[in-house]
Amino acid sequence: MNKKRHSAIRKMAQKARTAALRLAQTNVDEKNNALLAMAGAILVNKDLLIKENKKDIQFALKQKYSAALVDRLRLDEKRIVAMAQCLKDTAALRDPVGDILETIERPNGLVIKKVRVPIGVVGIIYESRPNVTSDCIGLCLKSGNAVILKGGKEAAHSNQAIFKICRKALKQTAIPLDAIGFVSSTDRKAVEELLKLDDLVDVIIPRGGEGLIRFVAENSRIPVIKHYKGVCHTYVSDQADLAMAEEVCFNAKVQRPGTCNAMEKMLVHKDIASVFLKDILHRFTEAGVELRGDAKTRKISKRVKPATKEDWTTEYLDLILTVKIVDSLDEAISHINTYGSHHSDAIMTTSDAEIEKFFKSIDSACVYANASTRFTDGYEFGFGAEVGISTDKIHARGPMGLEGLTTYKYIVSGNGQIRI
Repeated sequence: MNKKRHSAIRKMAQKARTAALRLAQTNVDEKNNALLAMAGAILVNKDLLIKENKKDIQFALKQKYSAALVDRLRLDEKRIVAMAQCLKDTAALRDPVGDILETIERPNGLVIKKVRVPIGVVGIIYESRPNVTSDCIGLCLKSGNAVILKGGKEAAHSNQAIFKICRKALKQTAIPLDAIGFVSSTDRKAVEELLKLDDLVDVIIPRGGEGLIRFVAENSRIPVIKHYKGVCHTYVSDQADLAMAEEVCFNAKVQRPGTCNAMEKMLVHKDIASVFLKDILHRFTEAGVELRGDAKTRKISKRVKPATKEDWTTEYLDLILTVKIVDSLDEAISHINTYGSHHSDAIMTTSDAEIEKFFKSIDSACVYANASTRFTDGYEFGFGAEVGISTDKIHARGPMGLEGLTTYKYIVSGNGQIRI
């Protein structure tokens, strides 16, 4: 059985490699037509998707998954329409493939052009949210890449239904069917097989919990673009507009707590702590947020439980928030760089000097002033969607859209030059 599975995954990757070479020759209209065809097919099959998704929801409830995880799994009509719209938005984006990044004319007459090209074959291993299936298919095809998808068992029915709908829609387009592949096995061993195919797959992008991402990074022979977790902070300065800060912090925690860009830690300057925390902690409690904090915070509110050492580095992905009172901006910066995950961090202040210092000092992929960290998202950044968010510093950082799925090559034109 293992040999059969290995053979099937390898054969899928071989077909994807061949398809990627063909896909690199397609033009932007052909790619856009494919994305629009998939968007239309998703809308036509809304009832089927909701039916298949209910199977996953029932499984999740039986397994007693958290409310936040169940929310990530759920597909309703609004989310299905959003999936189709994401494909349409991606089709409307400018195609980066073929961009000339630099032209160098050498004294010997050689003309060297640095040109943006697709990466080739992209493997995406993900958990929970079924919309990742269509989002990543759209982004990979638009950027000229073949893609192999491996979803989690918790969304198995939804993922397979979306994939089959998209693949069927491609039959009427110029895109080779093998440009998209789906590993249907829910066995973790299937992931291990995929991670060994460094001769066929160019990059792996894991999306999911820290456990999955660390497993992928530790077992892959293929380069991995990743973020382990989103321990996102918001620092409320003594120079903040407190009404604005309250709205931003509440949104960053409560709007959708099960996402990697939700605020997990809130730091508050000591000089405004008693005033600011009085109202917002009550508001958090009313919204069902469990509060944990340092000794200074607990003196202000009895609603706050003592924070442990682990709390400062934990990504809850739930309605839990850790609060700390700090003496200065410098202490806030030091705390974030020490305990954060280099994902998304924000400052609330009216001081331009504080904003400049925060931007220069915080070592994170996305840094905000006076805005919610919930905006760290490919769609919100205008990328159409994202294949993931990277906290790595090489190749891609932050939300990865079309450009993040490209690399470059040098095209050299001559007139008989030889090297002496």
